[in-house]
Amino acid sequence: MYSASDLKKGLKIEIDGDPCMITGFEFSKPGKGQSLYRCRIKNLITGNTFDKTYRSVEKVKRCALISRDYTFSYIDGHQYVFSDNETFEEVRLDDELLGDLKNFLVDDMQVEILFHNDRALDITLPNFVEMAIAETEPGARGDTTTNVAKPAKLANGYELNVPIFINEDDVIRIDTRTGQYADRVSKG
Repeated sequence: MYSASDLKKGLKIEIDGDPCMITGFEFSKPGKGQSLYRCRIKNLITGNTFDKTYRSVEKVKRCALISRDYTFSYIDGHQYVFSDNETFEEVRLDDELLGDLKNFLVDDMQVEILFHNDRALDITLPNFVEMAIAETEPGARGDTTTNVAKPAKLANGYELNVPIFINEDDVIRIDTRTGQYADRVSKG
């Protein structure tokens, strides 16, 4: 159990059996009375946010979250299958939980999955992934204006903007947190 004075932004707590995270925090001490801790809280299962105020004497339940390392194995319909690195048990995640991160999965990629009561809540990919450009327009020769970008498509259909010097079959590094081009790894 946490006391109200332990609360801070980013702390994970449990409210009504659901895992939640504090996304905003404000402390106030009125002239008379107890200190108040106003929190903006996000439910990690539903994604809903709400406000809750705690007095300094209140206790807050700790959230039992477990993070384990997995290896991406394969895609089975709309489910993505991951293998536990220690026990080799499989975990299947729906594409709605993965969101845009599914575009950056490559075979044998090491990921971290966050669980609450054996239910997967979140997945963390490496910050950067290297992928080949499947399709893009050739850059116009002589167009040397700085920061000129053109659309490019990966083999899985994901589209992003890349600099004009990037060609088809070039391997680029993509930031998985933003989904944007980071740099070129090798020419195709």
